[in-house]
Amino acid sequence: MKVKRFFSHDWDAIAGVLAAVAAIILHLLHIADEHIILPIVLALMALLFINFMRHERNNERTADQVGQIQRMTAKIKSSLTTPDVVLVGPRQLRVANEQFARGMRGEAVLFNVCLSMYRTQVLFDALLRPAIENAQVSAIQFVLDENQKELWHAEILPKISACIAGSKVREPRWCNLDKNLSFILADTTPEGAAEALLSFWGEPFMAQSTEQSVPRYIFHIQSHSELLPHLVELERNCRLHS
Repeated sequence: MKVKRFFSHDWDAIAGVLAAVAAIILHLLHIADEHIILPIVLALMALLFINFMRHERNNERTADQVGQIQRMTAKIKSSLTTPDVVLVGPRQLRVANEQFARGMRGEAVLFNVCLSMYRTQVLFDALLRPAIENAQVSAIQFVLDENQKELWHAEILPKISACIAGSKVREPRWCNLDKNLSFILADTTPEGAAEALLSFWGEPFMAQSTEQSVPRYIFHIQSHSELLPHLVELERNCRLHS
């Protein structure tokens, strides 16, 4: 390593500096006159020019290599496709839900969600409160099956009413839903691009117990996914027939 470092030094520049210092000292001591100093100065100028030309070639090679890397990176990026759907597992479930709730804008639609997962205060605070208290969300519309009415009025509505912005939660649209899927749909960008969190009832997507049903896996539907218009149409049809 020491030998490699030794040869890596720019010795021609060092030699030029030493020669210039020696010439200055000799001239100050009146040992060498201008006739001797002038050739040394010219030689130093030639040495510096050669050194500059060498570094210029190295810079050109470096620029070519950087350009090649940039072109390869752009080619790789263009070949990659953004997924339409991202699967979110149990470990990232709560974080993904909270991030989605905090990023929502405008009116949010909660379609056929299982209200039992909001029964405990801890899960309500983690899963639903962030959306209610999100200042960018103007309204929250539930679309629910009629068999959840009792649970809504007994346990969920009091928790919503206790929230500061609970008034933005509208009266649910009660339907006869025989669907095995649920989703949360909302705009997530200032441009109005919608995204959704999609889940399915039953195993293995939902963990069920005697007290509550909590999603185990959810699908984050991206804004460019062709699935989004179908979810919007599904919610619209249920609303029209309610």
